[in-house]
Amino acid sequence: MLNVAVVGSGPSGVYTAQSLVQQDPEVRVDVLDRLPCPYGLVRYGVAPDHEKIKSLQNNLRTVLEHERIRFLGGVEVGGGGVPPARLRELYHAVVYCVGAATDRHLGIPGEELPGSWSATEFVSWYSAHPDSMADGFVVGARSAVVIGVGNVAVDVTRILARGVTELSPTDMPQAALTALAASQVTEIHMVGRRGPSQARFTTKELRELGTLPDTEVIVDEEELALDPAYLDPSGLPATQRRNVEVLRTWAATPPRGAPRRIHLRFFLRPAALLPAEGTSPLEPDPEPGEGRVGAVRFERTVPDGAGGVKGTGRHEDVEAQLVLRSVGYRGVPLEGLPFDAKSGTVPHSSGRVLRDGAASPGEYVAGWIKRGPTGVIGTNRPCAKETVTSLLDDASRLRGREVPEDALPLLRADGLAPVEWPGWLAIERAEAELGLSLGRTVVKLPDWQSLMAAARCDAPMTVAQHTAQRQPPRDQQPV
Repeated sequence: MLNVAVVGSGPSGVYTAQSLVQQDPEVRVDVLDRLPCPYGLVRYGVAPDHEKIKSLQNNLRTVLEHERIRFLGGVEVGGGGVPPARLRELYHAVVYCVGAATDRHLGIPGEELPGSWSATEFVSWYSAHPDSMADGFVVGARSAVVIGVGNVAVDVTRILARGVTELSPTDMPQAALTALAASQVTEIHMVGRRGPSQARFTTKELRELGTLPDTEVIVDEEELALDPAYLDPSGLPATQRRNVEVLRTWAATPPRGAPRRIHLRFFLRPAALLPAEGTSPLEPDPEPGEGRVGAVRFERTVPDGAGGVKGTGRHEDVEAQLVLRSVGYRGVPLEGLPFDAKSGTVPHSSGRVLRDGAASPGEYVAGWIKRGPTGVIGTNRPCAKETVTSLLDDASRLRGREVPEDALPLLRADGLAPVEWPGWLAIERAEAELGLSLGRTVVKLPDWQSLMAAARCDAPMTVAQHTAQRQPPRDQQPV
């Protein structure tokens, strides 16, 4: 048998495992993940109110239950866990599907003021990612600014505008649901530095903003008209053309005085985050602790005629006690692997890891760490298939190296205690029981301790214990 380790159990990792066992009946795959739960961003990135997309977990589950695929959660590769070199000793081949783990930064003064968060931190909080220690997002906030006009920006905008009635049936953790139910945010500004024809959200997600109860979408026709393609969208790709049509409809609709308002803004580039005290220091950068964010200063931009924008020197301040930055993801180096800092990816040729320009035997990549943070979930299928084709083309050489018949006993001997599939099923049962106790459906366990306790079939924690664990230390609680 050809023994392969796939590092990462998100869509790219699961599709890689699926393609391997489908194309070669003599392949066994261990899917390793740092978390005790599978599915990656399908579990911890897809918004909880998008049940149809989250149902993709059922398809991923079928793959991970294949007789020649084994899930091993709670196994970190690199960073103090299993060194990549050790994996190469235990498996004929290793495929890294580790995604893009960090956010891009704006690089502007005040970006680190309290109340300014990356959208990823906000998503991790309401998705119950066990690494999330952030809290207090909406405490005291009346106005929020979301910087970015992609689907993640649409997601966080929609969650901020949702009411408890719509969120309660989801698997959102109880602490996040309670905080959002008490939210006083009524004004949400989603802002892009370029025009509507260049926004990266999809039409389905955009339209959804217009269906939210007690919420209206406000668009300024004059702002949209700065985009030449808005005036004549006939030459745009289908998605952008439909987006423009939706925006044109909203711009022509008079405000009706709904309790919550979503303002879609364009041609505004963030220049600084300003502290709530009323000062607006662009130089020097405000130090954390000078006060929570109180506004975002934007510079008006205009098209530069070459597909980009240029600044005009005119500024506008938008009030915001909460700022969510959604300007993209970036890969991070993985111990023991080469890394291209410019692209945030591992150098490769058709999925084969390259070291000093030459293919490294038995090392492969798929997903965002291979191609960068682009595409949708389905984009991972052809990406994984290309990598698997390369791996299986190399199979005769890979099989020539002796590896253990089963790596699991040796991983245990190294001091690891992987969460296997029955442990994950125990987590699922614990989340169903927690939801039942709260009068909801499934409710995610929000932290490492409760996840591991459930996986090891330890005594379940009480709701009060769950809630207490999510409270930040008193000196970190928001004012």
